[in-house]
Amino acid sequence: MDQKLHYCYPNYNISCVKVVRKYEEHVILYIFTVFVIIVTLCGNIFVIISISHFKQLHTPTNCLVLSLAAVDFLLGLFVMPFHFAAYIEYCWYFGEFMCYFFYLMYLFLTSASVRILVFISIDRYVAVCNPFFYTSNVTIFRTMLCIAIGWLSALLYTLAYLKSDGSTISTGCAGACGFDFLPAWGMADFLCSFVLPFSVISCFYFRIFIVARRHARAARTLGIVVAVFIICWFPQLVLAAYFLYAPVPDRYISTILSGLTLISLINSGINPVIYAFFYSWFQQCMKLIVSRKIFSPGSSQNIHLLYSENPTFLPHWQSEGCRFESRKCQ
Repeated sequence: MDQKLHYCYPNYNISCVKVVRKYEEHVILYIFTVFVIIVTLCGNIFVIISISHFKQLHTPTNCLVLSLAAVDFLLGLFVMPFHFAAYIEYCWYFGEFMCYFFYLMYLFLTSASVRILVFISIDRYVAVCNPFFYTSNVTIFRTMLCIAIGWLSALLYTLAYLKSDGSTISTGCAGACGFDFLPAWGMADFLCSFVLPFSVISCFYFRIFIVARRHARAARTLGIVVAVFIICWFPQLVLAAYFLYAPVPDRYISTILSGLTLISLINSGINPVIYAFFYSWFQQCMKLIVSRKIFSPGSSQNIHLLYSENPTFLPHWQSEGCRFESRKCQ
């Protein structure tokens, strides 16, 4: 990086200092940014269209997958571009209103994403450990109700967070965008956003693995989902918790934290890639969408479009769960 001092707004007396990256580094980072955002938006749009269009994919589990894809799409649309640009430029060029909007959307959507992941773990736990109860009691309506509760609770939590005493959007110098809050709120957010949900997810998936240990494919897929969640979120949240109680704010720690936040956001683009590699229904849906066969009359109701090669296949993890032993987890 060029060590010469530069300013976000050279003509402003209160402009923030910025570090100018080398031209090659600048170009590479922006190419990477565009690639990640395109993969996130297009991948999640494929998931949304697939589950919405094909009626045979209208299952409780896939309603949760659809909701998660919607959250990830909105993150790719409203959060990723701003955060990537601020990280690359070392400055915020989008104004005070967009700074507030950015943090509102970031906190709201990440909170909603975590809640949906918890619902998915509960859904898979019931489907695997008690498939007969799952079939007769877990309906699309009840799943949609849970999703609505998850989104609403995430919104209320975010508003309470932003409006709490000591929480302010900081734009101290021209080109800055930060969120200042009391350490108590930060630790509460760390516990609510990671420790508690991750504990719940780990508990349910651990019980699932006990039942699913004889089914290598199911265990592998579940392991990837959990591992990706941990890898993307754990470093950022732990460092953020440490940063709350750091005796002196460290610019380097702040830069590292910003980079780790990018990794957590990239998780939004990874989920469709996992589906593409491990779920044949998603692969076939992508082919039908790209070839525009979904515009054919009756395409949404033609079950042979998806299941002609394997009539026992069911979307997502449902086929795996229903073949497990019919016994409750102890």
